[in-house]
Amino acid sequence: MNYPNQRILFLFPGQGSQYLGMGQDLYQAYDCVRQTYHEASEILGYDMAALSFEDPQEQIHLTRYTQPALLTHSVACLRIFQELLARPISAEASAGHSLGEYTALVAAGALEFKTALNLVHHRGTLMGNYGAGEMEALPLGLKEAELLAEKHFSSIAACNLPDQTVVGGLSEDLDKLVGELTEQFPKKRSSRLKTEGAFHTYYMVEAARRFRLILDKAPLIPPQIRVLSNYTGGFHDDDPDIIKSRLFWQLTNPVRWHENLISALDSGLNTFVEFGGGIGKGETPADKKPNLAAIIKKATRKADAPPTYHAVINADTLLDTTSLFSK
Repeated sequence: MNYPNQRILFLFPGQGSQYLGMGQDLYQAYDCVRQTYHEASEILGYDMAALSFEDPQEQIHLTRYTQPALLTHSVACLRIFQELLARPISAEASAGHSLGEYTALVAAGALEFKTALNLVHHRGTLMGNYGAGEMEALPLGLKEAELLAEKHFSSIAACNLPDQTVVGGLSEDLDKLVGELTEQFPKKRSSRLKTEGAFHTYYMVEAARRFRLILDKAPLIPPQIRVLSNYTGGFHDDDPDIIKSRLFWQLTNPVRWHENLISALDSGLNTFVEFGGGIGKGETPADKKPNLAAIIKKATRKADAPPTYHAVINADTLLDTTSLFSK
């Protein structure tokens, strides 16, 4: 499938796509994946495999553990995908939703795996310790969501689609917001997200202030491929200092994910591959579906030439996608 006109974007999901057992099927089957998990354990000082597969202390949904676990799984999926191909493929760009932006920078060669793990460990810890509030996904466009959010002391946290906007605020304010949403739009339903705070809003200001001290010291080099920025909606500048500033601002500003996808399409990227995470009610990795697939389909379906989409999130999707790219 390595055709001359194929222009590839690597994608990485964010928080909310973690689950108990994430990565276990790949860990049992491939040395490369085991090595990645062992590396993460040595860097962080706790057993990443035990946390991800067994979670005896029920920590995987705590932000400080969720973020390193997802980054590890995503990197493991990318590594084993490239290893199984007769010839590793070259992406032209990478992108990630929220936490996934750090994995995208790893894939682009701007961050080493060790550096990224340490960054998201501190990022998650600070967000959990110093953040406040909750998040609500609204079936509304940005302007409609803004009016409701501002009225109820909340703010925009993510713009995923033209008709899907996430807001963040204190729980009591979000309760009032949802009440008014139901009155104005009786047929529309929102959903409360399971997070430890109102991420990407002003409720993360103290966490961001403390995180800047850690981010400033982190070694980061110009990416080898283009990386999309959640903060701007476009591509990152090559300057490491500018990338760091945008990662800092990302904590307190909306994730412009729909703009990221449009920027990717406008630049001619036509093959999207998602790595890591998984969603769905099933309990095993084989039961899970890719986190970003539905959003990508909705965001790109009206494009003149919608991109092809593939995923590597478990053993089945790994084999399916590698077989396609090996043709």
